[in-house]
Amino acid sequence: MTDFIRIASVIDDSIVDGPGIRMTIFFQGCNHKCFGCFNKETWDFQGGHLCDINKIYEAAMKNPLLSGITLSGGDPIYQVSGALKLINLFQNTNLDIMVYTGFTYEELLEMEKNNEDLHTFLDKIDYLVDGPFEIDKKDIGLKFRGSSNQRIIDMKKTRKEGKIITTDFSNY
Repeated sequence: MTDFIRIASVIDDSIVDGPGIRMTIFFQGCNHKCFGCFNKETWDFQGGHLCDINKIYEAAMKNPLLSGITLSGGDPIYQVSGALKLINLFQNTNLDIMVYTGFTYEELLEMEKNNEDLHTFLDKIDYLVDGPFEIDKKDIGLKFRGSSNQRIIDMKKTRKEGKIITTDFSNY
C-alpha cells in the first residue's frame, strides 16, 4: 500500500534541525502563521507536492551517517495520520524522531483525547519542539529552536513520568 504526505521539501543531511546529522522533512500546511516564520512557503495546505512515504524511508536508509529524522513544516500535526505512517517505517532503526509543532504540548494532550493517531504518534516520537515561534522571544543562541517560549520535550521520559521533561541537549 502506498501512502502519501504533502511536503514542501526534504533536506537529506541537516545539522540544525536536531542533534547529529538528520533528514528533515518539511510538511506542507500550517494555520499558526507565526509572525517572523522562517518557512512561510509551507503555510498553504494545497502547496508543495505529494510524496510517497516509502521513498522518504528508502532515501534515509541510504545514508549511513544519519542519526535521526526531523519532521518540521508547516506543521506535521495537521497530517498526523501520514506522519505516523512515516515514523512507523523507522521503528526498527536506530534513528530518533524529532518533531517541530506550533501547538503546545498541553494543547496536544487535549487534542489526542479525540485522535488515536495523534496519541500513538506522541507515544512514538523521541523529541518534541513545541509552541509557536514568537519573534519577541527570538534567541539565536538556543539550540534547535527559534524562540525562548519553545521547549524541547523528551517525549519518552514525559510519557513515562506523566509530566513534562525537557532537554536542552547541553551535552551535544
